[in-house]
Amino acid sequence: MSKTRAATRWRSLASTRHIVLLLICSIYFIVYMDRVNLATAAGNVRDELGLSNTQLGLVFSAYAYPYAALQLFGGGLADRLGPRLTLGVFGSIFALATVFTGLVGGLASLIVVRAFVGLGEGPALAAATRAIADWMPKERWSFAQGLTHAFSRIGNAVTAPFVALLIVAINWRGAFFVIGALSLAWVALWVWYFRDDPRRHSGSTEAELAELVPRPVNRPQVPYRRLFRRMLPVILVDFCYGWTLFVVLNWLPSFFRGAFGLDLGRSALFTAGIFLGGILGDTLGGILSDRILVRTGSVVRARRDLIAGGLIASAICFSPILFSHDFAIVTGALVLGFFCMELVIAPLWSVPMDITPEFSGTASGFMNFGAASAGIISPWAFGWIVDLTGNWNLPFAFTVGLMLCGAFGTRFMHPERPFSAPNQQV
Repeated sequence: MSKTRAATRWRSLASTRHIVLLLICSIYFIVYMDRVNLATAAGNVRDELGLSNTQLGLVFSAYAYPYAALQLFGGGLADRLGPRLTLGVFGSIFALATVFTGLVGGLASLIVVRAFVGLGEGPALAAATRAIADWMPKERWSFAQGLTHAFSRIGNAVTAPFVALLIVAINWRGAFFVIGALSLAWVALWVWYFRDDPRRHSGSTEAELAELVPRPVNRPQVPYRRLFRRMLPVILVDFCYGWTLFVVLNWLPSFFRGAFGLDLGRSALFTAGIFLGGILGDTLGGILSDRILVRTGSVVRARRDLIAGGLIASAICFSPILFSHDFAIVTGALVLGFFCMELVIAPLWSVPMDITPEFSGTASGFMNFGAASAGIISPWAFGWIVDLTGNWNLPFAFTVGLMLCGAFGTRFMHPERPFSAPNQQV
């Protein structure tokens, strides 16, 4: 490659659009690092504070209550206030809550700080989706969603060994101080660099701006009730996906320790391995969805059919966990099942943008209400079943059943039918 061509390629990669995409990827990394750090430290926290698995499940669920509530209007905040201010304010909340997790003294205070982490992260993914819809061409939406969610799984994978190392080097409280400080640093960078309107960023080029979906001249009032009804099938599919996601995010290290007796270091290592499968699934799902869209022009094939296929495949791959106690088989089932499940996430998060790019923040927030609602129930249910039966494999029966239910529910999503507000002008 000549020096001229190499320089041109580098300028393209270093464009403002790609820097913004990298910033969005980094918020997914940070959000999921703050979300799963407690999962790795759970054994140490449980021992020091004297918690049962059921109580620990309640702590995990405490995150999801405000997180779920914010999905109903957090995306609307991003549509009205813009992703810059929304993530600046709420990012500061979850970063500070992560710092204060290192200061808790018992069950009650732990529940409170985890609730504030959920509160702060509530609008984050919807705001990021709003930013993607504004900054990326439609033909790259699914790729961008796949890439950003791949970074979330990188955050998951890195967090387990990183927190384990911090616990050994400092203690579990110090681990939360360090991660909270990293989160605050990201918030400062986001507010400094990002702009809600690409046209108001000095680094945007005319060629880049011409590829974007036009922004409404006069944005109409969001028709919340009608849009919520339109998104209801997508919400239900996301609930089925989110049930297992929150189990994996919260319980994997404890699962490896409880079911197979692994120590903290080895359980963190195998947890990271599971998330590596998710990284591949996220990235491949986004690439496949966009390629199918370009080749066929059909969002039904590119979104709905790919989502259904991934959920069915994940149900098949997770099934051996119910019948086997062999470590290699169970670990392989978790890797393959999570990989197939993550093929779903990029096309699924593209559906709100397909349906209504002008209200993509609100619509994606509605959709994520499904996964967040599952996050209230599934961590507690997992711990309760384990305490009741002593069986760490049995809770995965819900995983298999809900993956199949989600695949069936995709038939009613209809991403090919745009939602439009009355009297809308662009």
